[in-house]
Amino acid sequence: MNDSISFTSTYSQDNIFAKILRGELPNHTVLETSHCLAFMDVMPQRDGHVLVIPKTPAVTLLDLPAPALSELILCTQRVAKAVQSALDADGITLMQLNGTGAGQTVPHIHFHILPGSILGAKAHSTTKSSNEHLAALAKKISAEL
Repeated sequence: MNDSISFTSTYSQDNIFAKILRGELPNHTVLETSHCLAFMDVMPQRDGHVLVIPKTPAVTLLDLPAPALSELILCTQRVAKAVQSALDADGITLMQLNGTGAGQTVPHIHFHILPGSILGAKAHSTTKSSNEHLAALAKKISAEL
């Protein structure tokens, strides 16, 4: 197996997730490790919508080196378990989009974790949740970690 990655995308330090990682923009953190950050989506498709990003700069899954990808998926699994438990969800939806042609809107690799099914979820980026509500959800999910 060839572990080398062919970098296909140019990373911009001006994207919103890079700014969150640098502390230039606020977020409602669920989990932070030396390798990843999980935080509440401010425009969730349903309550409990969490985003998980690597601290390694990469646009898509194809750009992320294998060690960082391993850490990202482990962090995603850990947070998904906490979301499911905290919100008593009967399932979890994971989404990971690569490139604008696939619907990726922020050019920094990330996983979406939604409790339950994507069916019936709101369209993304349509309704902003209140800071108070997001903070309460982040606290509830973090308590399960």
